[in-house]
Amino acid sequence: MPHISADQLASRQRQSTVPPPALMPNGDPILAARFAVPPIPKTYVRRPRLIQQLSENMLCPLTLVNGPAGAGKTLLAADWIRSAPAPGPAAWLTLEHGDDAPGVFWAYVLAALRRHGLVLPENIGTPARANEVDSHLLARLSVHLSSLGEPLLLVLDEFERVTSAEIASQVQFLLRHARPGLRLALISRTEPLLPLHRYRAAGEITEIRAADLAFTQQETADLLCRHGLSLSAEGARALTERTQGWAAGIRLSALATQRAADPESFLKEFEAGQSTVADFLLAEVLDTQSVETQDLLLRTSILDQTHPDLANALTGRQDAAPLLFRLQRANAFIEPMGHSWYRHHPLFAEILQVHLRARHPGLETELHRRAARWLCTAGRLADALPHAAAGDWEFAASQFVDNLAIGRLFTGLDALRLSDLFATMPPETAGPAPELIRAACELAHYDLDSGLDHLRKAGKHLHDDSPVGTSTVQLSYAFLLALEGRLLGSADMAQAAADTAERLEREVPAKLLDDHPELPALLQTDLGSALLWAGRFEAAQAVLSTAARTAEGPTTAYPRHESLSRLALIEVLRGWLAKAESHAQAALSQAECRGLPPSSRTGVGQLVLAAVAIDRDNLRTARTALKIAAQSSAAHHDPIVAMGLTILRSRLLLARGDPQGALDVLDTDKPTPTAAPSPWVNDALALAAAAAHLAEGDPRAAMAALEKGSDAPQCATAAARARLACGESETARQILDSIPGDIGSGPAVTVRALLARAQTALALGDEPTGRRLLARALSCARPEHLRLPFLESGPWLRRLLHSHPELTQAHDWLPPGLLTGPHRPESDATMASPVAEPLSERELDVLARTAQMMSTQEIAADLCLSVNTVKTHLKSINRKLCATRRGQAVRRAKELHLL
Repeated sequence: MPHISADQLASRQRQSTVPPPALMPNGDPILAARFAVPPIPKTYVRRPRLIQQLSENMLCPLTLVNGPAGAGKTLLAADWIRSAPAPGPAAWLTLEHGDDAPGVFWAYVLAALRRHGLVLPENIGTPARANEVDSHLLARLSVHLSSLGEPLLLVLDEFERVTSAEIASQVQFLLRHARPGLRLALISRTEPLLPLHRYRAAGEITEIRAADLAFTQQETADLLCRHGLSLSAEGARALTERTQGWAAGIRLSALATQRAADPESFLKEFEAGQSTVADFLLAEVLDTQSVETQDLLLRTSILDQTHPDLANALTGRQDAAPLLFRLQRANAFIEPMGHSWYRHHPLFAEILQVHLRARHPGLETELHRRAARWLCTAGRLADALPHAAAGDWEFAASQFVDNLAIGRLFTGLDALRLSDLFATMPPETAGPAPELIRAACELAHYDLDSGLDHLRKAGKHLHDDSPVGTSTVQLSYAFLLALEGRLLGSADMAQAAADTAERLEREVPAKLLDDHPELPALLQTDLGSALLWAGRFEAAQAVLSTAARTAEGPTTAYPRHESLSRLALIEVLRGWLAKAESHAQAALSQAECRGLPPSSRTGVGQLVLAAVAIDRDNLRTARTALKIAAQSSAAHHDPIVAMGLTILRSRLLLARGDPQGALDVLDTDKPTPTAAPSPWVNDALALAAAAAHLAEGDPRAAMAALEKGSDAPQCATAAARARLACGESETARQILDSIPGDIGSGPAVTVRALLARAQTALALGDEPTGRRLLARALSCARPEHLRLPFLESGPWLRRLLHSHPELTQAHDWLPPGLLTGPHRPESDATMASPVAEPLSERELDVLARTAQMMSTQEIAADLCLSVNTVKTHLKSINRKLCATRRGQAVRRAKELHLL
């Protein structure tokens, strides 16, 4: 017998005391590693928000952590078990293939309970056969667990392995009868076969779903940082969005990026289809599916969203509905969207598309064709177009025009997307529909020359092709012709196109017009704008009012906004400021409510608000409105906006006491005309120039400027003022008498005419008539608080008001410089000035008249001073107010409340 040492003997004695390993019903050993709580890696990002949610509901009988592969379910549960204060012991079991047999499943559950320290009575026993378990065993186990002093938490990881309804029923039995001693936590990719609805109704379940597991932008940044990567906030946001917060996708992307010289650029150009991300998803998701399911996933990967009927059209089978439902329940990166529509995870779809091209070269184009035709038949044109473009540009263009969608290139949330889509249409794609689309895209981006060139080509196709195009094609062509008339300033061209469109609308199916209300709304807006440019205000108002009454919707927001803005412009041109302001505010409200970005707004509404503010002497408000109008895209392309900006900037400078600056703007900022001359624009330019010349004391230049205007009442009133400044009172009277009495003009026109008549009466020695006309002007201006006409009237008005202070009674809305007697706020003239050297009383008088745009000669006459003395006072005012020009001094004085 060989000699046995003491150490060997001790070793044999220790081995004899180790219990034999536990066995399965079939005799296989129990694998103890499956009871271990998974370790937490160093790169793990803790999720306090989810840990808190799990811990706060720990007393719920059932906890479910459900999400796709790689979502971080297991690590979250492991972190929870290790870190959260538990009300009792916890047991962990990771399930594997083969555990779907009742005897095997319960043998492992019992072993897990014992492994984690729970002492079970001998009478509970162990399953004897793999395929069944004694119901008495489950009853005895339930009774024992229910009697525990502190509840036990049992965590079953990878519970998707359990597909047996029998096991699910047994788990439900144990959970129901082991209360309050058992808390069950299931970690699963799929929906467990338990009656979850009952637990939800009773408030007895805590659920962590895929949406909860998705990483936030900050969590993505933290994970990247743990992998030694530092990305900008934008880079982290982009990766989170691309992966939709999928934990494994973010981690695998981080691992692939670690060796990149420029991680930010690498992630932007990262090809998921050729990476470890693809390997993970193909192995964990695609390869685990049946052949039919794999084919469905590959073919539907080209879609943003899929429907069972659409999927059947792509596969040629009829099994899509149950397959999609099973994929969704299995969290196989398929998300339900409602109404039987589903969506692939974008990263999964990207990888599937690469795999599709590798498995089935050339099939992708055919799939796009099938998808386009199915979506068109289903009435989902916007979804069909990208697929049609990928497989058949002529089909895409013809479907777009035949569906009367040409207006969508100008308005609606899809305008930019559609424009970008058709921008890639090959030049060899010919026909009326492609040319109409090219024309619309160019005109929507204000490329007039190129747009009209394509429109001519479309017209040639329509003329040469036989038969002549369909009604929808002809109607789309008429719409673009109306737009051409507007852009060229031809009301007749726009009217002819609109008449043709009205005839064609009767030939188009009513449903098409109902589906595309933006087209008639845009057409009416274009016609109304052309009529407005031509000065046909009544016709323009009728057409634009119809457009403004179009039903509200995402595609009609822009034409409604634009038509309301132009209605406001018509009112301000007629002199009705309150009506103009109301329409402009409605236009801006329409834009705000529908989310039109500032750059996409017409700008006309802000021009109107600026014009109203100038006439009311609210110069700061006017300046802000002009600044906003200048930021619109129309400021550089719409002649109404471009010319309006020039005119109102000039008027604003003049109102601020800078006539030379006003003239400079008219000379240097006037845009190059791209449309036919507009009569009211010419009048507005002439009026602005004449007013500036009058303020400079040059009435002859004012008369010369007015020669470019018309015989409109505003121009006649301005001409009369110029004649009065030249001492030609009788001529001024004759001009004013020639103005028709009933012209429908509003206060902004009428008040100026009344003031000119009052000044003429005074000049002709008829003071009673002058006072009466001034009283009428004040009463007419009061509802609108129309201050500017009084400020720009000259010294005669101030003299008359000082002589007859009763005229200003009930008119405390007038500027302080014009108020007299008890209505004048004395503090304005006597308050201490914050300047280094206060202004004298005489300097304040000169300053007040300067603010009224009086010339040096007029101030001298009004104050009975010599011109040189006035100039001396002006120099002193500029010095004390740190100003170099009159306008700057007036602005500074208003800021210091000296005016």
